[in-house]
Amino acid sequence: MSESTDPTGAGHKKPRRVVLKLSGEALREDGSQDNISPEIVGKMASQIVEALKEGVQIAIVVGGGNFWRGISASNRGMERATADYMGMLATVMNSLALQSMLEEMGVEVRVQTAIEMKNVAEPFIRRVAIGHLEKGRVVIFGAGTGNPFFSTDTTAALRASEINADVILKATKVDGVYDSDPAKNPDAVRFDDISFHEAISRRLKVMDSTAFSLCMDNNKPIMVFDMNEPGNLKRALLGADIGTLVHAG
Repeated sequence: MSESTDPTGAGHKKPRRVVLKLSGEALREDGSQDNISPEIVGKMASQIVEALKEGVQIAIVVGGGNFWRGISASNRGMERATADYMGMLATVMNSLALQSMLEEMGVEVRVQTAIEMKNVAEPFIRRVAIGHLEKGRVVIFGAGTGNPFFSTDTTAALRASEINADVILKATKVDGVYDSDPAKNPDAVRFDDISFHEAISRRLKVMDSTAFSLCMDNNKPIMVFDMNEPGNLKRALLGADIGTLVHAG
């Protein structure tokens, strides 16, 4: 993403406002019995702080898979809505962990939840969230959309549309979107950028279908990048040309 091109096109300049989508598993160290690694969260937080210093407004949606996956529990016999609500609570725990680490680094943070829990977080209110961002605070959206049957990818797409973010940054374990699974096909080809329509026609799994449709309908580009590469989180937040940009074309 170059410094001088259209932030909604295949090239990006430094975005003004982003939604960063983190998986819950990203907060956990591989092979560890701990659900959250303070060291990993600290590394994430330090890169977020550096991007904030450059003037980027940052909202974050974090999953809960390091604690609980509603759909997995429902596949084992639990009632789906209940399992999903439990997953929403897991995202709040991750949100609070990230909030705590960022605050230790001197950043003002607000956690807003789609399920009201006054003792630990603010309720999600769109205008309040935008106000926090404009004041240089990080806003973390917890508890998903507040409804079962929706993923945190959908939460990221919804919140990005509501707060008018320039781009969704989807942090993953791969360095972009490929034409086939690179773990299974050594000849898989990575796209530098791809349109929403081409991603659909190729049946590429960028996000779940609900989230992807929201992004396409509201023209919210998605940058898919490898967050395990040192420094990549900061580079993505500052608009570097990494990963794959999925856009309107």
